[in-house]
Amino acid sequence: MSSFAEMIENITPDIYQSLKLAVEIGKWPDGRKLTQEQKELSLQAMIAWEVQNLPEEQRTGYMGPQECQSHAAPIPNILFKSNDTLH
Repeated sequence: MSSFAEMIENITPDIYQSLKLAVEIGKWPDGRKLTQEQKELSLQAMIAWEVQNLPEEQRTGYMGPQECQSHAAPIPNILFKSNDTLH
């Protein structure tokens, strides 16, 4: 394979699952420990494959919509009253 992109195109769902498990537990299926470089490359390959093959909500690192709890209900502005209350 001549490029990272070509390698990603050749990853099957089974290979993806194997990479994912290896990154999660830090070991290859045969029990050998992943090196730091192998972890990094495997994670990069997983993420690149996910972008092409999975919906956003199923990808590694997806956190869903983010909103502060304070935005759930309006907070009255006590410093500046509306013009209606000034009359």
